[in-house]
Amino acid sequence: MKRRALLLLLAQSAPAWAALAWAAPAWAADTSKPQPELPKEKLVIVTRDGVEHVFNVEMALTMDQQTVGEMFRTSVPEDGGMLFDWRAPQESRMWMRNTLAPLDMIFINADGTIRSIAENTVPESLATIDSHGPVRATLEMAAGTAARLNIRVGDQVRQRIFGNAS
Repeated sequence: MKRRALLLLLAQSAPAWAALAWAAPAWAADTSKPQPELPKEKLVIVTRDGVEHVFNVEMALTMDQQTVGEMFRTSVPEDGGMLFDWRAPQESRMWMRNTLAPLDMIFINADGTIRSIAENTVPESLATIDSHGPVRATLEMAAGTAARLNIRVGDQVRQRIFGNAS
């Protein structure tokens, strides 16, 4: 997955663009291979009928981790996934470049409610998958998880980054 915030930054500020162009080699992620497994944390999704689903997700916190995301991985555990913490609400635009496993992408508001869901994304597609508004985080899970567990827009995600972990 690649975070598109860089493009927004480039469009907003020429001096910032020049600084990033100069510094790019120092922070450029290696997008030619999968990244090592990231540290994991508990995440709970509570559906509208009160059912709690517990996951152990990798935490993509840095730009490098977010740029590589799930690239080159052939599967995602049913009780796992990857949480991209954007640190502050912003538009989330993802793609599936070099991502071999189909995914469900869950876009999560700052209060932990699910804003939108993109189900069964197409492996290796360059099509943009948009959050349809500012979100605090994006959760990638194995394709079919949202349908299998009846996860829908408006359901609650509990995790420390939303300040609602139990």
